[in-house]
Amino acid sequence: MGLYNDKVMNEFMHPKNVGEIENPDGIGTYGSPVCGDMMQITIKVDENDIITDAKFKTFGCGSAIASSSVATNMMIGKSVEEALAITNNQIVKELGGLPAIKIHCSVLADHAIKSAIYDYAQKHGKTYKGLEGYDPNAEEEDHHDIPEEV
Repeated sequence: MGLYNDKVMNEFMHPKNVGEIENPDGIGTYGSPVCGDMMQITIKVDENDIITDAKFKTFGCGSAIASSSVATNMMIGKSVEEALAITNNQIVKELGGLPAIKIHCSVLADHAIKSAIYDYAQKHGKTYKGLEGYDPNAEEEDHHDIPEEV
């Protein structure tokens, strides 16, 4: 288990925001065909476009669970646009780093966030700059950025 720092281990052992919001304003599911991990994020958004709650369910490895926990935590209290600006690099940084082979887990969280917000935007007839060019059905390969060293 030497691959993981204490922060990643702690988020994996004691993840925050686990579960599903009842009657969510947005629901996003993202899966990786590469590793078989699946992530679902549900969000509540208030009338001021602030994400008041976010929960996740993740079927995957410890890194995927830790990434989901940190990602949902980073979203809560932020505006929709701010949440859309969260990148997988920021998630990795917040975790204090991930092994290179596990970086895709943070990409999953990044996409699940966008997917949940996309669902919210569709349901409420809203458009966001952060969703421009976003295709919820794009293949994962289309999005892969290899992050610089963190």
